[in-house]
Parts: sequence; structure tokens; C-alpha cells
Amino acid sequence: MGRYIGPLCRLCRREGEKLFLKGEKCYTEKCIFTKKGYPPGERKRAMMRKKLSDYAIRLREKQKAKRIYGVGEAQFRRYYEIASKKAGKTGEYLLQLLERRLDNVVYSMGFASSRRQARQLVRHSHFFINDKPINIPSYLVKPGDVIKVREKSKNLDVIHESLKKKRGPELPWLEVNKAKLEGRVISLPTKDMMPVKINEQLIVEFYSR
Repeated sequence: MGRYIGPLCRLCRREGEKLFLKGEKCYTEKCIFTKKGYPPGERKRAMMRKKLSDYAIRLREKQKAKRIYGVGEAQFRRYYEIASKKAGKTGEYLLQLLERRLDNVVYSMGFASSRRQARQLVRHSHFFINDKPINIPSYLVKPGDVIKVREKSKNLDVIHESLKKKRGPELPWLEVNKAKLEGRVISLPTKDMMPVKINEQLIVEFYSR
């Protein structure tokens, strides 16, 4: 199954919560979920009353994580397989892999208003890592990496407009210099440093069934 290309607000309504997929709009009164916070479709009210099975609850949590980070099913499963081979908590390492994606880091540093926008900027080679051009959104950053806006891209309005917007607290594993349009990865993110609300254990249970 390929990456979802339909209306993003529909995904939030399907999951029953804001996934903040459209950047600034999600924080305003224009947010569709604020007006229609129920599942889409003719049977939406029946679905709201229906009690979900354990399988459905786990599936929904997995789908929510995929949608937040904009990752397809095949790639998400690969992340899980990598995480399952590591010592420690599989779920937390899975989330760490997702957080370390370059498109997520560009978004988290404030250079893009959404992960989708960050993915586009990365693909168009607007960022360097350690002075080398990287246009792979799934590239995994590591401590010490320096992410810079490409010199020719420093006048892009979309980057400057995004930096003006406040989405939430700064993340302790990332350091950002807005004046220089660059940032640095200080450490690997731990669960308490991640702003997303995901029950990773449900995802582990889904794949372990």
C-alpha cells in the first residue's frame, strides 16, 4: 500500500484525535477536526458507539503512528523489525527510529510547518547534513549531526514563515540556531523527549499477535 494522498483532515477524524498533519491550520479555529471531531462516512455515529475489539485498538494505534510520521506500511514494518532485534524496549526504539527521520527532524527544528512539508523540502535538496547534501526523508540522524539549510535555499519564505510559528516546547535532544538556519542533534531521543502521544506497546502487541 502506497503513501496516503487524500485529505489529511480525514485521517485525524478517522483516528478520533488531532494528528497535527497540516501545520499551523491545526492550531486555529479553521481546523476541520474541531468542527467535525467524529469519523467520516455515513455510519460515523454508529462507529462512535461501537466498542472496538482489542485487535482494532492495536490496529488504530499502529495506523495513527504511521499517519503522524507519514510512513507507508512496508517501511513502518521494517522499522518494527529493526527495533525488535534490538535489546531493550522494542516500542520505544521504534518511536526513536521514527523521530530520527530527517523529515521529522527538519519539522521538529521548525524549518517546516508540517512533516509533509519537511519531506518535500528534503526531497528538493534544501538541507545539508555535515556539509553534505541529503535528499532522503528517511535518513536517520545521529548525535553530532549538523543539519543546515542549503545556502541557495536560505531565502525561502516557507522556511522563514515556519520559524516564526510556535508549535510547542523545544525538544531537548535537538539544538536550533534560527539566525544561522541550522541545528544540531545533541543526543538520541528518549520517550520522555518525544512530543507525540503514541502507546507504543499497543503497536508491539499488534505485530506480535
